[in-house]
Amino acid sequence: MLNKPTCISLSALLLPTLIAGCIGGSESGSGPNTTARTAPSQVVDGVNISATPQGRCGPGARQETGMQGRVSQADHDAGLAAVGFTCNTELVGSFSPETVIGTVGGFKVERYRDKAGRDCAYYDSTLLYPTNILDREAGVNVFDMSDPTQPVRTARLLTPAMLSPHESLVLSQEGGVLAAVLGNPAFGPGVVDIYDVSEDCRTPVLKSSTPLGVFGHESGLSPDGKTFYSASPSTSTLVALDISNPSIPRPLWSGQYSSHGLSISADGNRAYVASLGEPSGMIVLDVSEIQARKADPQVREISTLSWDTVSIPQNAIPVTIKGKPYVIEVDEYATGGGGLIASANGPLVGAARIIDISNESKPTVVSNLRLAVHNQLNREEIANDPGAQNATGGYAGHYCNVPTRVDPTIVACSMILSGLRIFDIRNPERPVEVAYFNAPVKDRVLTQPAPASNWAMSSPAFVPERKEIWYTDGYQGFFVVKVTNNAWK
Repeated sequence: MLNKPTCISLSALLLPTLIAGCIGGSESGSGPNTTARTAPSQVVDGVNISATPQGRCGPGARQETGMQGRVSQADHDAGLAAVGFTCNTELVGSFSPETVIGTVGGFKVERYRDKAGRDCAYYDSTLLYPTNILDREAGVNVFDMSDPTQPVRTARLLTPAMLSPHESLVLSQEGGVLAAVLGNPAFGPGVVDIYDVSEDCRTPVLKSSTPLGVFGHESGLSPDGKTFYSASPSTSTLVALDISNPSIPRPLWSGQYSSHGLSISADGNRAYVASLGEPSGMIVLDVSEIQARKADPQVREISTLSWDTVSIPQNAIPVTIKGKPYVIEVDEYATGGGGLIASANGPLVGAARIIDISNESKPTVVSNLRLAVHNQLNREEIANDPGAQNATGGYAGHYCNVPTRVDPTIVACSMILSGLRIFDIRNPERPVEVAYFNAPVKDRVLTQPAPASNWAMSSPAFVPERKEIWYTDGYQGFFVVKVTNNAWK
């Protein structure tokens, strides 16, 4: 565990980086409103886990030339990276500048259909504020997606949290609210912005902007849109706010958890926390008293889980598949082992996994979502590929998401240099990678912290009826990608 390290100050111009190594904090589960730690479970799965098997690429593919997930120097030299790599995907539309100076895509993409049936996309435009200003970008972009081949920007949200939401942008389809907390790679001052998007998703209405989040970095939101969680792992603070009336949010609870991202169950009674505590991994919390709005609510820790390949846990999403409950967890970056410090081409890549939570007191990893480039045995071979030495990038995972939490047939993951990767999870114990889209690499004015390459970091959004996935790449912009050849069942 990295205990409150001193973070190196880096030029925002030259190093638009996400210093996960600046994340630290005290152990989870201490404080007046939390209970004692449960005994952690440890998955003994070894560090050289095999890559997830790949399916067949159908017509129209521009396949990778070698190792699964790799974009080599030879690929760049031959002009292949400039064209991009696809398997069972095709580009529908994009919003992307020809040449990028700073960053133009961030960590979250959200989709919302309003009461009139209008379709909108929201995404943060920076990996590290204010590097996006170099490209005349700022805040959270709002797009009218009536024609996905030509996304039309209708607004920019420029309130404090939306200018620098870091990894906290969240949306409730049920509640019609879009929210974020002001954050950065260490921690921000915790201003929470809440917008109503229900009437006309193209023009969100600011309902409140308050400092009630205490500190900001990541977040969670109950599916009903009534409870916002502000998470700051560096300060080990987790705060729950009642936003039932988005104009007058009020504090409900605060506790000491080194929570990165967290997802809330459909009924609001469980929080699945990507924890940077001791040990790092996943914590299952009983938050039913918060959901029930009890006075002085108590949070109970149900279980904790870690795994041999753990790097920096990023987010954990509850799903049910054929009636059985699971969590899809994703780690970010690579580490050298023994601590939560992002390491350039480090040997431990957490990537992602599927966890059986049928017995929530003893969760179990049943499968992994990984590429060949994540295998420890291959790290030396890929070490000199463009971008591989970027400690806050490289060949590693960052975010995954599902089109639905009930019987999702796929999960899509942004895996940084390897682009958008899509896995069939109909059999959660035997996932298969069925598609990928590694965006065409464009010229960059600045080649630090990495040369021109992909930097796919965002949690994607989905349009199941058209088999579309929306995501952003920090260097390339916003993409609408269609899954083809019946790869998305």
